[in-house]
Parts: sequence; structure tokens; C-alpha cells
Amino acid sequence: MEIRYSQQLRKIAHYVDTIVKGFDVNDPRSYPLITASLNEYSNTLHHWAQNAAGKIMTDVALRDEKTWLIYAQDLSRGVRDQIRNTDIGAVYQQLLDEQVKLIKSLPLNAAQRVHDLSTRSLIEGGRASEIASLILATGHVTKARANTIARTEVSRATSVFTQARALNLGSDGYIWRTSDDLDVRPSHEAMNGKFVKWDEPPTLDRMTGHAGCLPNCRCYCEPVIPDDF
Repeated sequence: MEIRYSQQLRKIAHYVDTIVKGFDVNDPRSYPLITASLNEYSNTLHHWAQNAAGKIMTDVALRDEKTWLIYAQDLSRGVRDQIRNTDIGAVYQQLLDEQVKLIKSLPLNAAQRVHDLSTRSLIEGGRASEIASLILATGHVTKARANTIARTEVSRATSVFTQARALNLGSDGYIWRTSDDLDVRPSHEAMNGKFVKWDEPPTLDRMTGHAGCLPNCRCYCEPVIPDDF
């Protein structure tokens, strides 16, 4: 799902690159036009973003439910039905709204980058060729951000759906689990195996969030279910 989402978001980066390179970046008079075009492109993305993000969020929700049911095989039928019937509609809508904003922010951030570079050129009097080169790289910068969004948001959505189903079963929290490889950040490695309350997300590296919800985090939540289940 992360790969599919990344492929979708990179399409936007491609269009951003096409828009920027459609102007003469060596002519400072084109910079306001580039900015305006990128802003306008963002305005056209709403329905496309809803469709693309909706498919991914639906798949994440279904995968989360399937995972729950696999681990709930030894539990009562009533509990399994409770897992299936958890109302995740509000959670889904919130995640979808957030994804749409993130998708539309890709060309908006690109527009801001062009604006900031053109302003810097005027204030600092930098060489025009250097500014032009940086503006030409806007598509590449957008592609990198698209990949980060896809990687982070699929993981975050999984954690949010897991939390919703866990809370419905009376869970107070979860065990933080890492991906257990060499790329795990020290602060996240230190959390491995620790119990975390759902209403008390930890702050790591000056960012607050549950496992899987922080930028580029590949950790996950292992819900702790009450003994009476």
C-alpha cells in the first residue's frame, strides 16, 4: 500500500516538475507565474485526492480488520463480531480529510519554495543561475516529500485504525514494537517493549505521537486487551 500510495503521489511531483520546467526559469519575471500556476494546480486536486487517498485508507482499514481477526481466532465470537462492527467511520473521515490536505500541500509547498527562492534572490542578490538551478530542482524536492508522506501516512493510518478497534474493546494502551533492524532510531529502540497508554502518546526527538505515527516511523502498536476477553 505504501508503494501504491507513493506511486500516486509521485504523479503530482511529476506535474509540479512539468509546470516549473514549462517556464523560463532564467527569467525572474516568470517566477510569479510559476507560483500562481502551482497554486492553481493545487486547487484542481481536491476530487482526485479524495479518490486516491480514499482507496488507500479503505485498504488500510480492511487490512487492519483482517489482522485483528487473525489474532482473535481464539477469542469468543462476540469479540470477533465486536471487532468487525467497530465504528471507524469518523476515524476514516478524519484520516481522509488529512490526506487530502497533505496531497494538495505538495504543489502549495512547491509554490512557496519558488516564492522563497525568488525573494531570496532579490534580497541577497544571489547569482541568477544558482536560483534558476534551485527552482528547477523543485520537482525533485516534491518527489522526496511525496515519498515521505506515503511512507508515514500509511503507517499512521494503520496505528489510528488499530487504536480505534482497541479502544472499542476496552484497551488502555499498547506495547511499542519496532521493526527490529539497523535502521531503527535510538529513541524508538528505547521504546521497544514499553507499555504506552492510548491517551498519553510519548514525545520522541521533540515530536509527540504513537508508534507508527511519527515521520518515517516503522514501529507498530501491539494492543493490550483486558483479561476478561
